[in-house]
Amino acid sequence: MPERRYRHGVVVGKFYPLHVGHDHLIRSAVRACERVTVEVIAASVESIPLERRAAWVRENHPTVRVVDLLDDTPVDFASDTAWQAHTATIAGLVDEPVDVVFTSDEYGAELARRLGAAWEQVDPGRRLNPVSGTAIRADPDAHWHELSPAVRADLIARVVVLGAESTGSTTLAEALAAELGTLWVPEYGRELSVTREGGLDAPWRSDEFDLVVDRQIAWERDAARRAPRPVLVCDTDVLATALWHERYVGSPAPRILARAAAHRPALYILTGDEIPFVQDGMRDGEHIRAGMQERFREVLAAQPVPWFEVRGSVAERVASALPAIRRAVADASSFAAPMEGRPYAEQQELQRRAAG
Repeated sequence: MPERRYRHGVVVGKFYPLHVGHDHLIRSAVRACERVTVEVIAASVESIPLERRAAWVRENHPTVRVVDLLDDTPVDFASDTAWQAHTATIAGLVDEPVDVVFTSDEYGAELARRLGAAWEQVDPGRRLNPVSGTAIRADPDAHWHELSPAVRADLIARVVVLGAESTGSTTLAEALAAELGTLWVPEYGRELSVTREGGLDAPWRSDEFDLVVDRQIAWERDAARRAPRPVLVCDTDVLATALWHERYVGSPAPRILARAAAHRPALYILTGDEIPFVQDGMRDGEHIRAGMQERFREVLAAQPVPWFEVRGSVAERVASALPAIRRAVADASSFAAPMEGRPYAEQQELQRRAAG
């Protein structure tokens, strides 16, 4: 293993969001230093929470020390006052003297000088990794491959297809995923119906629905980390599981409803019950379908996530769903402008508001 040239290196960034260029920068610091501090500094006007950004860095770079701070100080590289404020913030986050500062951009030279450290410029001009946070925020879909699995899982828009029995939700979920060029998540509860003790004939216990929720969310998270586009189609979710708990146990499950409220998707699509009922050997029967469908409508109308019902053939359902899905993905992928991307007067006003 080559000898490291520095004792303590520092990388400072917004990581809004973390991308392959940032990863290359941090790895370059790790190769050159005995220890590395990564400072994640965000402004309160930005739309990705600070703790999520810090968590991304910790997952991708487990050997570095990650510190984070909200800082609404205006950014002006021509202002000595602004430089003094930012340098004091950066110096206040380290636990020992800084020997070297790693950046890709030219500001690193001045920051290193003010910290009394060396400067290492990594990938100047972004020739190795021609990507930036600005470009990703402008078009996440075009740069999705530049993001790590942890970042994708947090930024992806989940679209949930649900409905009563034999309304075509699985068929539509699979068709939508194919049309969108992404992955879809099947229904774990259907698998459990076959593998559980007693199979379809045994009465359902309330705790079995907690298992369904756990596995369903785990499947979603796994797929979200692998999805090739910023949208994931899910055939059911936690809210639907809560309704099936009502159906099979005979009472609501507040704990499952609470988990549904904490795990909301970007969009719900309810499949219509106008199509013929098909008994595949796993369904209760056509006699309960209309009542369950109406219950789905009631619950969806009472919650905050946008939803609508689709009817007709599979092709007609896909065509009617796509515009709403694209709007939901655009909304989920939108970013508030970063502090330094705003006029200086606006930055000052935002700082005053944040201070109280």
